[in-house]
Amino acid sequence: MTFDQEWAELRGQAAERAHTRLNTVTSPGSGGSAADSDLSVNRDDLGAIGHDAYELRTRLTRDGDHARPATFDAAIALTNESFASGSALLKVHDRWNTQLRTLLDACAQVSNHLNYTRAAHANDDVRIAGDLMSVSKLNQYMK
Repeated sequence: MTFDQEWAELRGQAAERAHTRLNTVTSPGSGGSAADSDLSVNRDDLGAIGHDAYELRTRLTRDGDHARPATFDAAIALTNESFASGSALLKVHDRWNTQLRTLLDACAQVSNHLNYTRAAHANDDVRIAGDLMSVSKLNQYMK
């Protein structure tokens, strides 16, 4: 088999596969169903998780810092009175603040990432639908 023959055969097979896929594409804007696609994103689920992460961050900001001032004051008072537990309590205070900030940042990242993911998938859907329409028109001219 020559290169030209093999190339023509491969081109024909590719056109058949593309034509078959294009014939199964749902109409633009319908979104298709989860069974029809390899990647399925339920935007409602992402929104709910992002919202929960945002609310958790809001509550942690308010409630997670509740005992900080009293803990700090107690650590300073114990240290000033030469109690060894004062420096240990100050370490607990500092560790709590570090861990709380880490958790707040993680909640913000989850919320922001899910919002970004929803927007990115919506943009991808629009781009892919446009690309498929272009390929469909090219396929008509190749017949």
